[in-house]
Amino acid sequence: MNALNTALQQQTNNTEISLSLPHQLKAQLPLSSALKQQIAQHRQIIQNILAGTDPRLLVITGPCSIHDPQAALEYAEKLKQLQSQVSDQIFLVMRAYIEKPRTTVGWKGFLYDPDLDGSANMQLGLEKSRELYLQIIEMGLPIASEILSPMATGYFDDVLAWGAIGARTSESQIHREISSAMPYSIGFKNGTDGSIQIALDAIQSASHPHQFMGMSQSGLPAILSSQGNPHAHLILRGANSGPNYQLAEIEKIQHKAKGQLPALIIDCSHGNSHKDPQQQPQVLRTIVAEREQTQVRGIMLESHLVDGNQKISCEMTYGQSVTDGCLGWDKTEQLLIEVAESLNRQVLAKTA
Repeated sequence: MNALNTALQQQTNNTEISLSLPHQLKAQLPLSSALKQQIAQHRQIIQNILAGTDPRLLVITGPCSIHDPQAALEYAEKLKQLQSQVSDQIFLVMRAYIEKPRTTVGWKGFLYDPDLDGSANMQLGLEKSRELYLQIIEMGLPIASEILSPMATGYFDDVLAWGAIGARTSESQIHREISSAMPYSIGFKNGTDGSIQIALDAIQSASHPHQFMGMSQSGLPAILSSQGNPHAHLILRGANSGPNYQLAEIEKIQHKAKGQLPALIIDCSHGNSHKDPQQQPQVLRTIVAEREQTQVRGIMLESHLVDGNQKISCEMTYGQSVTDGCLGWDKTEQLLIEVAESLNRQVLAKTA
């Protein structure tokens, strides 16, 4: 009886706070017709790059996670200026992650705790996240994010140009089903243990139609039917045991996939850089040097205004990550200009 009373008490201690419904938030912060067309164009460009019909390198770069909208907008402005310099060889997409997976506990991202104080004001997080996304898109930039909470997808499915399924969730059936319904390209990361098969299985699943339980735009439980996502692809992010971005590793993966390897993106961070953000440039240089053989379509960089990372506190450095360490902007800009020049030399050499 005591155990039952304890269980009942625990149930009554749980709280529920209502949130805006997806269609309400979209009506509150709508996309203009011009922005809808822009997003559609950006999605098509990404699809063309993944298919190999656009030879440019897809570069998804930005903070490990968004925590300060002002710093994010400053980064976006710099990225927009850089795009005009490298557009012949590189297509830039801003990494704008508002959700962060946690191995145990910790700050879950701007969507969940925009005030960074544990207050978990998710209604404000929803509003500020969508507002920030619209501001970045209005600059002319495509945005990318990780698909983490199934409940959150309906609030942002109209604004993203690209999405990722993380190493911890590539094996999740619901994330595969959700991906099959999303109107943009989605990459699946290999497992933290290095397993490629997890991601390959996920890609196959996401490319097929599904019927699954979810939330409608009006916030009601619904049976959702998807047609399958033909633009699912593989992201190599390294593993706990080491990197997997080099030509030799990719050839092993190609052999395992029996020549049916989907489009390939490489994450220059995580296991590929041994979790050292300052190693990302060398990873990228190797990828570019071997690209003729590997046919890598894109890369991911963790980059912010300031090098490194910091803990959440009362006195934080402006423009520095509060999650994984990032490459500072000056180094990022220099690196991407160098990469664009290297890719241009490769093109000239082929046409000579």
